[in-house]
Amino acid sequence: MNKRQTIIKRKTNETDVEMKLDIDGTGSCEIQTPVGFLNHMLELFAGHGLFNLSVVANGSIRIDEHHIVEDVGIVLGQSFAEILSEKKSIRRYGFFILPMDEALATVTIDFAGRYSFRFECPFVRDKVGDLSTELVRHFWNSFAQNAKVNLYIKVENGENEHHKIEAIFKATARAIRAACEIDERMINKIPSTKGRL
Repeated sequence: MNKRQTIIKRKTNETDVEMKLDIDGTGSCEIQTPVGFLNHMLELFAGHGLFNLSVVANGSIRIDEHHIVEDVGIVLGQSFAEILSEKKSIRRYGFFILPMDEALATVTIDFAGRYSFRFECPFVRDKVGDLSTELVRHFWNSFAQNAKVNLYIKVENGENEHHKIEAIFKATARAIRAACEIDERMINKIPSTKGRL
């Protein structure tokens, strides 16, 4: 099987992002962005997905962190889209329910080649650390658009914003990991009755 890895760079007037992703990794990561809480969440994402992930993102956060968070989400989605472009042999669907103390996150994903996104998680606080809570939804929406996936995220029972966000990143990593796994019964086949995705 070919190595399932890529390097993607995105440079705009606002940000400069370089990402290296190996989806058949061990969870090793090196994350460097100006947003500390995002770094922490990406470390959890890599660890729970067993993805080797390197991210170096620079850009001004003098006004706010919106562009950095958005562009990292875009590049993460592009990375998965490039690696899984043919979608041969993969399970395609992934699902995970993850408890994080009092919070319960449910995530399901379909590498359908089409975009759809739903997000249900009410936040009370505006920020956790240096990350605006509204950008959690925006990050995963940017990912879903660029990965061309159906992604559904729901958090129930959460009282602590940190726990809610952590549950989302961990559960999404686990769901993606399941969807990307090689299905031995589908080797060199497209996981669709249409014959293409």
